[in-house]
Amino acid sequence: MIRRLLADADLNLAIVAGVVRRNAEIDFKRAEEVPLEGLHDAAVLAVAAQEQRVLVSHDASTMPHHLREFARERISPGVILIPQGLSVGKAIENLLLICDGCDPRDLENRVCLLSSLAMYGF
Repeated sequence: MIRRLLADADLNLAIVAGVVRRNAEIDFKRAEEVPLEGLHDAAVLAVAAQEQRVLVSHDASTMPHHLREFARERISPGVILIPQGLSVGKAIENLLLICDGCDPRDLENRVCLLSSLAMYGF
């Protein structure tokens, strides 16, 4: 079970609140707590790896590339990408499914695109 998540600076905070409200066992750290605002994707991935947290982001345009680069030298707990157009409720439901159904190693150095629940390894 995945229990440690990190919200990227672009993530809708309603998703974080909904996941934590539905499952208090999930430690979902908000970007402001680090802080992540203004950090380059590689630095955000480094923070997530250091804290052993799966990164949750809306940044589908650049994050897969940066994870690929990051995974060449380090192990990442992984990234879950939530498309901007996915409803908050659907995002919460799918995140809870992933957290309950996956072992942390299932996401190592992988991107999981939430809407399709597809995973891509690097």
